[in-house]
Amino acid sequence: MKRVLPVLVLSVAGLIPVWRYTPAAPGPSVAQPAPTPSVSTAPGGTTRVVAGPTVDTEKGPVRVEVTLEGDRITAVRMLQQPDHPQTTAAVPVLIEETLQAQSAGVDTVSGATVTSDGYRESLQAALDAQGS
Repeated sequence: MKRVLPVLVLSVAGLIPVWRYTPAAPGPSVAQPAPTPSVSTAPGGTTRVVAGPTVDTEKGPVRVEVTLEGDRITAVRMLQQPDHPQTTAAVPVLIEETLQAQSAGVDTVSGATVTSDGYRESLQAALDAQGS
């Protein structure tokens, strides 16, 4: 009986912060049109550099630039990326996989899921824009 009262009091004291917790209300969301990817053609007309739109992720903005020769992806460059150690480690992996796959269909890098998703979204938009 001596232990019941302290256990009960401490349990209630531990639950008070849970009962008082209220999640932060999301700020007003304003729908903004997606920026149009930019396409530039090098002299000679076979090499195109396409910058995808900036994709806002919870870790920070992601924006990809892809260089194409004909239909072949020859280079990918990150124009914007979150300042995060996992992102820094994931970017070379994402770029290498893109060059091997020759598409935006690359695997998510473990530990950088949010950045991987933003990378694929920006890259796919750039590849879609280069065809138009």
